[in-house]
Amino acid sequence: MDYDTYASNAVELAIDLANADRAVDGWSAEFLRAHDEWFSPGSPRDLDAGGARAAAETADLVRAVALATTQAEVLDRLNALLSRAHPQPHATDHDGELHLHYTPADAPVLDQLTTTVAMGLAQVVAQHGWQRLGVCSAEGCGNVYVDTSRNASRRYCSNTCASRSTVAAYRARRKV
Repeated sequence: MDYDTYASNAVELAIDLANADRAVDGWSAEFLRAHDEWFSPGSPRDLDAGGARAAAETADLVRAVALATTQAEVLDRLNALLSRAHPQPHATDHDGELHLHYTPADAPVLDQLTTTVAMGLAQVVAQHGWQRLGVCSAEGCGNVYVDTSRNASRRYCSNTCASRSTVAAYRARRKV
């Protein structure tokens, strides 16, 4: 599956946000620093408690879209996510290439995060289908992923989960 570079990277940001470990204190600042390339230089990388809660709610909405089992559910959940976004397309050449960002450089970091995640996820769903989003089938995992395979057959978030599941199934068959 080929998709636009900016949207594909933005959907990966959405996936990373949905899979972030929010049980750790300071998770939002750590997440923002780890994804620094998405945010305007000079934007603070810390959110107050309300901002961290809003980022967590955005993560929950991304997961809800991936868990949806019908197009109607996807539309409801995706629209709930999009309602949090404040897109203001902004042309830039900060990396030497002319391209668009979903928010201007001076937007607050929470707006940059929420809007980029919502717009990237929406573009990929609209262009490639909601079935391209999924939740890992490996026991005990539950990570969200985007299926970029040609035949939309992905079931696991990573090769590690796929291998673990294959080994577990093999061992279960051997016990019988």
